[in-house]
Amino acid sequence: MSEKIKGFSKLSKTGKIQWLANNHFDKPEQAIKLLEQYWNEDSAVQKLHDEFSENTVSNFYMPFGIAPNFLINGKVYAVPMAIEESSVVAASAKSASFWMERGGFKAEVISMKKIGHVHFVYTGAEEKLFSFFERNKDKFYKDTESITKNMRMRGGGVLDIILKNKSEIEEGYYQLEANFDTRDSMGANFVNSCLEQFSQTLEREISLDSSFSDEEKNVQIIMSILSNYTPECVVRSEVSCTTEELVEGSGISSEEFVEKFSRAVHIAEHEPYRATTHNKGIMNGVDAVVIATGNDFRAVEAGAHTYATKDGKYSSLSHVELKDGIFRFWIEMPLSLGTVGGLTSLHPLVKFSHELLGNPDAEELMMIAATVGLAQNFGALRSLTTTGIQKGHMKMHLLNILNQLEATEEEKRYFVDYFRTRTATHSAVVEEFHRLRGIPMPEKVDVNKR
Repeated sequence: MSEKIKGFSKLSKTGKIQWLANNHFDKPEQAIKLLEQYWNEDSAVQKLHDEFSENTVSNFYMPFGIAPNFLINGKVYAVPMAIEESSVVAASAKSASFWMERGGFKAEVISMKKIGHVHFVYTGAEEKLFSFFERNKDKFYKDTESITKNMRMRGGGVLDIILKNKSEIEEGYYQLEANFDTRDSMGANFVNSCLEQFSQTLEREISLDSSFSDEEKNVQIIMSILSNYTPECVVRSEVSCTTEELVEGSGISSEEFVEKFSRAVHIAEHEPYRATTHNKGIMNGVDAVVIATGNDFRAVEAGAHTYATKDGKYSSLSHVELKDGIFRFWIEMPLSLGTVGGLTSLHPLVKFSHELLGNPDAEELMMIAATVGLAQNFGALRSLTTTGIQKGHMKMHLLNILNQLEATEEEKRYFVDYFRTRTATHSAVVEEFHRLRGIPMPEKVDVNKR
């Protein structure tokens, strides 16, 4: 372990790399070579990437795939997906093709409202604070006019400001809850700038109001920050068809498929252990689109999982209904996405992704991302309730195993053919690899004797 370093951020990029290599690796030259191997050959592009974050020393690559044939509201998309997990892009593309022949996906944005709060402590009389707020509410809007000018010109801005008493949580705790429409911007910087101004307006106006005692004027601002939980920035996507149209090479009848599929969704609606994995599968699709389009997948994840608990327990984000012989499968989830600002005009592949999608506005991108999540969920549930998840997943994972074994291209072709009708478990691949090369299997370690 190296000693603490002071001023690491002030070192040049070369200096950072030299320090890392010399203090953390047995073979410094190899470490340096690896980091430099992933630099962009165009120095200007590399400089751009370096400035996206801090203390950058290289680029961390992720596969950038395409899922074609997504028919959404009558428009066909080839969807960019940035993800490293095997079978996600393939499953999404397969589901897209399946539903393209059955009318495609129908999606809509239900609402676009974002939320932020000024959290503060006030120890005076509640009715006095609420009366003050109603008298001075217009000043909060007025003080942010310079911040909201451009957003208002695009049809957005501050929608409402509400004072809330939260003293049941913490003594003297209150909130200014503000609702925003940030149009095609995700809007974090915009929202936070408005909230910080609201906090300044609150402190200033209370200090000038003679109805408050000196003690009551001592308002403590805790923090001013947007919320990544956006239960009123919600998108819905769904598919439907007759039950007879659902079976395609699954080996079971349409009635059995619908029954098993519906029960799988219902289990996820009530069983948190299953719901967590169920929703993780949805987010495989959603996150891949969010990352490819330069949006914040951590914020999307946090908001989605909180939304999954809105009825008091953690539940599925997708739902199913069978009525009068019609199968309906849909998703409803919060998605705060942007198509302007951030990396959208800076990162070359992010720009490519937006152009590939036809330069959608925020609402259209929300519908695309949610639809991919639904498609991924459909593909996963179809596999789980018919052939099992491992058959398809491990075939996609096969090349990862072979690359770990440093297989040749000829050996890879052999294994793809060999496992065409077999389940490609890790142990089965390793065993066949050693048999093919005529080398002994490594000794197994008994973990119980460690």
